[in-house]
Amino acid sequence: MNTIPIVIPVVFGVPLFGALVLALVGHRNYAPELNVIFSLGTLLAAAALTTQVINYGPVFAWDRQFFIDPLNVFLVTLTAFVGFTTSLFSRPYMRVERDHGRMTPRRLRLYHSMYQLFSFTMLVALMTNNMGILWVAMEAATLTTVMLVSVYRTAASLEAAWKYFILCGVGIALALFGTVLLYMASAKVLTTGGGALLWTSLYTVKTQLDPNIITLAFAFLFIGYGTKVGLVPMHNWLPDAHAEGPTPVSAVLSGLLLNVALYAVLRCKMLADGALHRPLAGQLMIGFGLVSVVVAAFLLSRQKDVKRMFGYSSIEHMGIITFAFGLGGPVANFAGLLHMTVHSLIKSAIFFAVGHATQKAGTQIMDEIRGLIKVSPTVGWGLLLGTFAILGMPPFGVFASEFLILTTAMRELPWATPFLLLALGVAFASIFGRVQPMVFGDTTARPLAHSPALLPVFVHLGLGLMLGLYIPPYLDTWYRQAASMITG
Repeated sequence: MNTIPIVIPVVFGVPLFGALVLALVGHRNYAPELNVIFSLGTLLAAAALTTQVINYGPVFAWDRQFFIDPLNVFLVTLTAFVGFTTSLFSRPYMRVERDHGRMTPRRLRLYHSMYQLFSFTMLVALMTNNMGILWVAMEAATLTTVMLVSVYRTAASLEAAWKYFILCGVGIALALFGTVLLYMASAKVLTTGGGALLWTSLYTVKTQLDPNIITLAFAFLFIGYGTKVGLVPMHNWLPDAHAEGPTPVSAVLSGLLLNVALYAVLRCKMLADGALHRPLAGQLMIGFGLVSVVVAAFLLSRQKDVKRMFGYSSIEHMGIITFAFGLGGPVANFAGLLHMTVHSLIKSAIFFAVGHATQKAGTQIMDEIRGLIKVSPTVGWGLLLGTFAILGMPPFGVFASEFLILTTAMRELPWATPFLLLALGVAFASIFGRVQPMVFGDTTARPLAHSPALLPVFVHLGLGLMLGLYIPPYLDTWYRQAASMITG
């Protein structure tokens, strides 16, 4: 591995500096533009880091405390990209919220600073080589998102934030205990105390780790970080947080934070697979993933709030991804990585469209939103195409990844395939049955004089379509290398 000490700190240094600046001027009229500029800076730094990794291979920084390899390099770039496009969407959205009186200057300052701090915590979690720093970054991400979810200061948003804080706080405490157990196992093998929690050092000696301790460690780590993923039955915080927070927060929660938490689970799984010599970690992921898919699919049909409904959709898709990684093997892992990417792109695009729709209608209740195709064609088409994409209609990328997962399940775990097909069918009927009247239903509302600019929506949908038809060679190489690493 190569040592490049500057590029990695720049990637998370930009949003950290942005958080400090916006904590001072986040209420100013130019604050949304500053938020976009800092997010763009993060994306450019991530692109530079990606170029370094392509040219030189995996890299370390800061005495091996941070590193980039094929597993996390594309997630870093994806996080920076969605963070940037969400900041573009956030710019007009939050100004309308301010004009409607929902955002005061103090709340705007909190929102903009926490948005950048949230990006910082996710990037640190993705790039750190230290399992202890990973835990700290995940806890910091929890605290920043609690502030973002509660920014409206309504009774419902405060309740959602407290539920999120309590449930994820319990989960992160369990993950801390799992990290301590991981240190106990590594301290017996690694004589250098400074490297006992470095993932690369642990991975090198994974076959020598005490299997009894690692079994307990993975159980606590999986439940702890699995709570952040939104797996059933630790999922109750997720729909409320999506429904009650600002829509840009819903977009980054679904599109980014769930990926980061699942990334932490994958790192732990790779260690457990090497230490246990049996597929216990994979079996746990298959079980919890399948239950999450089925439960979320049936709960979708009961929802009346559109953001809450797509929150349950995120639980369903994270269950599919977890199930894929539980299956293991190069094909299933490749499909899981592809599904992580397209879900982030498509789900954030859906929340962009939903944000404008609910803002114009003044409600999130689906029965009260009608005729979007007439009121605002860009919003209507964005929501409709996003719904088709997330439901796995060809030729979008979700169809390609779900097809790979289903065919692998048919071969490796045939008894689970009917449950997956049933859940996907129920989810399709539930979501499309509610979105169709929202888009095409009769309405007395007048068409908007100017349709909102939804470039991020169609950029995300275009990328999701491209990944269903053609995966660029460099991205295909990343997926294959990462899938190979996870397979071991």
